[in-house]
Amino acid sequence: MVRLPLTPAQVEAGRRLGAHLRAVRAERDLAVVARDAGISPETLRKIESGRLPSPAFGTVVGLSRALDVPLEDLADIWQSVPVAESARATA
Repeated sequence: MVRLPLTPAQVEAGRRLGAHLRAVRAERDLAVVARDAGISPETLRKIESGRLPSPAFGTVVGLSRALDVPLEDLADIWQSVPVAESARATA
């Protein structure tokens, strides 16, 4: 199966998600959070830095549980549209 390239909006959504996860993790050890989420520390680094803008659903679920963040909150961050994009869409 061939995966279509991500759109700029999807890449930006992944960056927002990664930044939020990094903020929530705060001072918690990256390796411990990664282990608790069932992923490698490198995968968590890539998600937080935006280098992996479209993590698998199971990965997001694991991070939601490891960080005690409701999955719905992460979905809202993914779906939110920055104000500038929203204005362009309605113009």
